Amino acid sequence: MRQFVILGHDVPTTPDFSLDDLPSGAGRLDVLCRCVNAAFFLSHGLRSDVRVHLVVADTYTITFDGGSLKHLHPDERTIASRIRNALDRADEAIGHMPAEVSPGVSLYRFGFSELLDRIAERGTVVELHENGRPIVEVDSPSDPIFVLSDHHNFTDEEANALGDAAAYRVRVSPKLLHADHTITVAHNALDTDGFRTYE
Repeated sequence: MRQFVILGHDVPTTPDFSLDDLPSGAGRLDVLCRCVNAAFFLSHGLRSDVRVHLVVADTYTITFDGGSLKHLHPDERTIASRIRNALDRADEAIGHMPAEVSPGVSLYRFGFSELLDRIAERGTVVELHENGRPIVEVDSPSDPIFVLSDHHNFTDEEANALGDAAAYRVRVSPKLLHADHTITVAHNALDTDGFRTYE
């Protein structure tokens, strides 16, 4: 299982936003939608061994599970609609019980630190960061949990939580990449055993 945690700092915690204005009216929700796209979609298929956790303003976590996702399309508007539907059902999430929004999409009533506590024991937490070690220098874990931020840097609190949970920090390029492009390169590194095997 490959997991990606993406922190959305400015995304609204209510569904009162337009699907026609994702960059500004929805707090750069377009960034998170592109990350979902990069994490799941192949040219003619969907990765079933992937789980994506979108942390919304450190208040909610919206989880997409590739093993049970249905009728998800790669365009930003469709993905944003699933996120908006999840936020619309936030009242149904009680304690640690999620609101089941649609097949493969759930909303939990907790933020980043609690998410890390829940998933860190199921894999190896890897911080994706511009100041990390080159990804080719690190052995690929069998169950990686990649953590990255949206267009903002990690806050001090987030960085501290990651410092406690992450096995290491890696970068995927000598250049600064968009979050969704970073996910694509991380997938390729795993798909090719560190860029060594293309079969």
